[in-house]
Amino acid sequence: MSKRSPSAADFSSAAKRPKMSSAANGFRNTSAGQDIDEDLHSRQLAVYGRDSMRRLAASQVLILGANGLGVEVGARVKDSTCCICVSPAPCTDPHTDACAAKNVILAGVKAVTIHDAQDVRLQDLSAQFYLSEASVGTNRATACRDKLQELNTAVAVSASSAELTEQFISQYQVVVCTNTMMKESILLNEICHKLSIGFIKADIYGIFANVFCDFGQGFKVLDVDGEEAATAIIASILPGNPTLVTCVDDERMDFQDGQLVTFSEVDGLPGLNDKKPRRIQNVKVQAHSFELCEDTSTYGQYQRGGIVTVHKETKTLDFKPLAQALDDPGEFLLSDFAKMERPGILHIGFQALNLFQEENGRLPQAYDIADATSLVQLANKINDQSSNKVDLDEDVLQKLSFTAAGELSPMAAMFGGIVGQEVMKAASGKFHPLYQFFYFDSIESLPDEALSPEDVAPRGDRYDAQRAVIGSKLQDKLQDMQVFLVGAGALGCEFIKNFAMMGLGIGAQGQVTITDDDVIEKSNLSRQFLFRDWDIGSAKSTAAAKAAQAINPALKVTALQNRVSPATEDVFHDKFWESLDLVVNALDNVNARLYVDSRCVYFGKPLLESGTLGPKCNTQVVIPNMTENYGASRDPPEKQAPMCTVHSFPHNIDHCLTFARSEFEGHLEKAPAEANAFLLQPASYLQAVRQSSDAAAREQLEKVFEVLVTDCCKTFQDCIQWACMKFQFQFHERIAQLIYTFPEDASTSTGSLFWSAPKRFPQPLTFDPADPSHVAFAQAGAILKAQVHNIEVPSWAADLSKVSEAAGSVKLPTFKPRQGVHIETDPKGTAKPIANGDDTAVIEDLISQLEDAQRKLPGGFKLTPVVFEKDVDTNFHMDFIAGLANMRARNYKIPEVDKLKAKLIAGKIIPAIATATAMATGLVCLELLKVAQTKQVEAYRNTFANLALPLFAMAEPIPPKAFQFHDMKWSLWDRWILEGDLTVQQVLDWFKARSLEAYSISCGQSLLYNNIFPKHKDRLNKRMSDLVQTVAKTEIPSYRRHFDVVVACEDEDGEDMDVPLVSIRFRQ
Repeated sequence: MSKRSPSAADFSSAAKRPKMSSAANGFRNTSAGQDIDEDLHSRQLAVYGRDSMRRLAASQVLILGANGLGVEVGARVKDSTCCICVSPAPCTDPHTDACAAKNVILAGVKAVTIHDAQDVRLQDLSAQFYLSEASVGTNRATACRDKLQELNTAVAVSASSAELTEQFISQYQVVVCTNTMMKESILLNEICHKLSIGFIKADIYGIFANVFCDFGQGFKVLDVDGEEAATAIIASILPGNPTLVTCVDDERMDFQDGQLVTFSEVDGLPGLNDKKPRRIQNVKVQAHSFELCEDTSTYGQYQRGGIVTVHKETKTLDFKPLAQALDDPGEFLLSDFAKMERPGILHIGFQALNLFQEENGRLPQAYDIADATSLVQLANKINDQSSNKVDLDEDVLQKLSFTAAGELSPMAAMFGGIVGQEVMKAASGKFHPLYQFFYFDSIESLPDEALSPEDVAPRGDRYDAQRAVIGSKLQDKLQDMQVFLVGAGALGCEFIKNFAMMGLGIGAQGQVTITDDDVIEKSNLSRQFLFRDWDIGSAKSTAAAKAAQAINPALKVTALQNRVSPATEDVFHDKFWESLDLVVNALDNVNARLYVDSRCVYFGKPLLESGTLGPKCNTQVVIPNMTENYGASRDPPEKQAPMCTVHSFPHNIDHCLTFARSEFEGHLEKAPAEANAFLLQPASYLQAVRQSSDAAAREQLEKVFEVLVTDCCKTFQDCIQWACMKFQFQFHERIAQLIYTFPEDASTSTGSLFWSAPKRFPQPLTFDPADPSHVAFAQAGAILKAQVHNIEVPSWAADLSKVSEAAGSVKLPTFKPRQGVHIETDPKGTAKPIANGDDTAVIEDLISQLEDAQRKLPGGFKLTPVVFEKDVDTNFHMDFIAGLANMRARNYKIPEVDKLKAKLIAGKIIPAIATATAMATGLVCLELLKVAQTKQVEAYRNTFANLALPLFAMAEPIPPKAFQFHDMKWSLWDRWILEGDLTVQQVLDWFKARSLEAYSISCGQSLLYNNIFPKHKDRLNKRMSDLVQTVAKTEIPSYRRHFDVVVACEDEDGEDMDVPLVSIRFRQ
């Protein structure tokens, strides 16, 4: 056993690491009861919040059917009790239930019971990813229970085939029926409606699906949209009837007529600060003003300040039971505005399909004309008897009949996400429920040619249920596709699972390549469902590929750990890109998406793009020569707060956290790393500083001096003192100097108050060893400082009372105001001011002291920079940042936040939930079926969806911008390829032959030829490949057959023409 002294890292782990028995299941046992594991569920907490998560954790859900949709739904709820039941009649969609269960369990309900009386059939493997060929003949619920349990050990997952009595159902908070017969569904719904149990019925038949929700009478929606309540800083209030309120114009005012708002911190009108919701009207966004529907003429005179916040109202909904809603469905939720009449048609069609099953004891056979005719007749009969008649489309009804007996993994994934989200709405009251019917189809994914029963005949393999929808020809195409999946995170896991279920790339010519340079962390486990506790630390791509092959051993997948970027073009080279049939992005950052997009444009490969943000998702289809590319449209850059605001005039917690993150990195990471650079090679480092001898070099040297001399610590008590001194400087001296320079009654050059909105007048803090928040800051700061200096942390550092005692012994200096201190007030200022003086003289003095200090250090001494890591709750990183931000907030009377909220903001955590991920990947894979068939552009759909509202907006992709010159047409997708090892003159002649005058040729940043330079005439007979290497200094790798140049040219009238990139293929 090692006898080394414990480090700060060891201490933090020992002091705060939860035991595996509690952390592994997603909860920690505290004196207050069961609490949420914020490391595991941080991204989900960013969406739901603690209250909603706790309501989920107390809910019990019953899901009927261990089919594909049912298993998808159930895996995404975290601590509710969920039971999945199935009709005695044959259930056609095991994947629906599978997807449902997965999503519910991952989210964290209390318990999930899988209820299914059916045995596993081979065709179930088309969509139910927790079944295998070995499961055939066993009970479906029992066969998938253990796999579902692995997703989240905090959720009690059980299998049941008990009789569905009222007593049995009454123990659950939510019941989900998947592909159950209508009579049984109505009976179950009646029980649920009477007992105020949330009821969800979901059905998937081939390429068609529907969802029905009934959450009873008086259902309370606590948060309709999940968005942060809009706030604004008040600039002025003109009392009267009505009252005119004007807000500062530094940010958009997201208010609407008729909303309720509350006021706080208003000086001069104390009656408004009572937190009472007030109605507003006449909102003028451009003028940043609105009127208050209240007479405030007697409230007093407005002085300054104030915050106005939208009051989010609770909404009450009354749901109709299923039997009543069938005849009076109300408004349908639309998904595709090109199909406005489709929901009404499918409402009748699904009833006809149910009646067909009742009469025949089976579903219509795949692509059977007689069965389709019978279903159409039943639909017409139902429609004639309906009080809400619609114009039936017989072609749509025929396709419903043709595909009803089949199953598609993408449909189950999509509706597993949708239904899983509805389960969580019913259990928590978070987000607006689906009210009440939603119908969807993806007819465009079907082959254009008419299929016959022979085309969809089973072959006795796991793809028979999918083959029954899309036919053998398309199935064979899928199996021979070469697909590149970029990313193996949440989206990547869902994609590779869908690929395995669909049989993508399993054929002789097929292959799936997946790459991701990241490793698995604990926080991934709540969304990236292919990973388990034992995978933490493993490469994501490898673990995902292994898990997908466990689902389908026939999957041919190559897992790589390379980031797709210019640096890896030797891995992802020309031949690799040229071999691909499709690229699917599963990335989480824009720059990586843009690079992959550029490669797809360059090589003319289709790209399927998607992304999620909390309950929202978007998908985009990028098809060569048909659609615009991903990079054709960009979001506006994120607005950054001015530096003076962050450093001296914060007015919200984001400013405080930005400052805190900067201070953390400056003192604990960058300064120690700079000091190590000095310690590694002192002579060359100081020589470089002397050569610069400017303000920047001086500032850099001052950081090194600070960490090695001024703030050098040798004992843990030194670290305590450092933390207390930082507190004194940041929260007392700095603020005291600020208000000394700008007193509360200070005026600007125009005569207005300096401390007017959005500025907030601060107050200094005095370190108090009796204040737990002060001591917690000192504790976190001291432990991290000890880690930087490799100092042993004593065991008493875990005791705040001991830390308080140690901090109380630190003597803090008395503030003395300084004259002539410059404090930046210009919002356009981009840098912190550097002290005046002779930089060279100061630098020489610092160097002299640093050389003396360095000589006193032991040989090989170096510091340990602390690199910020947001997802390890035991490392004190977020304790320090949250503490620093909250003390700064306290200076400025800004509402403080807990550590989780601080982590979400400072760590720039993207809110994420498994339901949105599943829905996005399902939508993308439906588009994949179209790509495999090279469909025309009108068949494709880009989608934006928000599960919180819920809202679906599908639209045909936008075509690329087109150019034309004479008989030539091109777009961004075109690349002019010139064959041969050409000279400059030959390139010019090529353009000349097309009536274009090329006057300039460049490669990268280098100009190879321009006709205005006389010397460039000498290059006319030189080979382009030689100029690229000698002038542009670009080595052309042996694996590359071509190089690219940009040619500038004019037409006959001397007008510049924007022509495509030119590739010269000089190697065969």
